[in-house]
Amino acid sequence: MADKASQPGAKAIALPRWLQARIEAEAQKFLCDESGVRLQFREPEGEPALTDPESISWQVFKNPLTLFIGGVTAVILELAEPRVRSGVWDHTSFRTDPVRRLKRTGLAAMMTVYGPRSEAEAMIAGIRRLHERVKGVTPGGRPYSASDPELLDWVHATAAFGFLEAYRNYVRPLGAGEASRFYAESEAAAKLYGAIGVPKSEGELLALFARMAPNLEPSPIIFEFLDIMRHAPVLPRGIRALQGVLVRSAVGILPGWVRDRLTLGAERGLRSWERPLVRAAARLADRIPLADTPPVEACLRLGLPRDFLYGKPSDEQLASEAP
Repeated sequence: MADKASQPGAKAIALPRWLQARIEAEAQKFLCDESGVRLQFREPEGEPALTDPESISWQVFKNPLTLFIGGVTAVILELAEPRVRSGVWDHTSFRTDPVRRLKRTGLAAMMTVYGPRSEAEAMIAGIRRLHERVKGVTPGGRPYSASDPELLDWVHATAAFGFLEAYRNYVRPLGAGEASRFYAESEAAAKLYGAIGVPKSEGELLALFARMAPNLEPSPIIFEFLDIMRHAPVLPRGIRALQGVLVRSAVGILPGWVRDRLTLGAERGLRSWERPLVRAAARLADRIPLADTPPVEACLRLGLPRDFLYGKPSDEQLASEAP
């Protein structure tokens, strides 16, 4: 396996010690489960994850800013589907305790990508048991179940779409081949969740969007969700004012036809001067390894350098991003 950290020009960023310590302390708050137990990603030594360290997934999921942006994008798409919307809004704590809900979802994503395979499989099995209880009828009279393969495919596909689009828009461009690799990498984990028809390429993702398009509809709940995400105390206090910008970043990467259908006008997206700031912040976050966080601990578990995933963008990448 190639050591990316040792490649020419690859370099992680070291922040001033006091700032690094403060950011790492904030990150630790999101790494305990609901019983207060800190999830471990460094043990058992040598145990592989569901995806490979050389994968596109390991690159994409290490970036906390684009995970926030992409997660908001994904939930907008989920809430646009009335059966998923009822399942999420009526059976989760998004409305009453959004930080707890986001923390739980984020930990599940981290364990799925970086956790040792045995722990990830056990966690996913537990989530599937919880999903079996989530059933109901939408206000429009349509029955739904969280174990419905069609809805599971939509939830997993929109999550993958959100995370990938946030990364490729705000960190670095990814070609169609890399995007398709990313979707294919998620198939094994998605099947464990019960999503047996997830897209395995960018073309299949677009085909799924086309099939689901007639089901998508605007809802006041989408606007309520966006308002919650602007004001919930998710980010550390010193940078919490950025949440509104990150939420607008999430709206901005939705397909244009989705924004039109959901009546998310231009005022919901980024201002012209905000996009360069988001890109600069996301690129910075992509090169800062934080101690005792899942991406770093997973690398150490597999005998890789702690900064294995945090290289400097190549000259080719930078040239492709030039105006």
